Amino acid sequence: MAAHVSPTGRGPRNRDDDQPTHSADELLELLGDEYTRRVLRAVADEARSVREAADVAAVSRSTAHRRLTTLADAGLVESRLSIDDDGHHRQEYRAVIERANLDVRRHGLDVDVTVSSGQAETGPADD
Repeated sequence: MAAHVSPTGRGPRNRDDDQPTHSADELLELLGDEYTRRVLRAVADEARSVREAADVAAVSRSTAHRRLTTLADAGLVESRLSIDDDGHHRQEYRAVIERANLDVRRHGLDVDVTVSSGQAETGPADD
């Protein structure tokens, strides 16, 4: 069983499409967890801190942090450091998964995951 993560959008390709990144079993197990799906949905439309994602997903902060870390390790969310006007900083997480296709075949399952490039949503720089 294989899983492939394919980046789309502008910017460099971060993963090799020809090599499985995670097994299909690993990705299905990850996305099969209710708390993981809730946290992933919480960061699907906008970048959020762990605290914000926990509030939106109605889970504890430690659960949100663990799930976001696991999703980031799988390449399904990305994180960035955000610095407030007052100098406080925090990590924000944003989902980059666009689509997951499951292919059931005689030899097993294949999962093809398409993620956006982190630069795909970046607009032109101000001059």
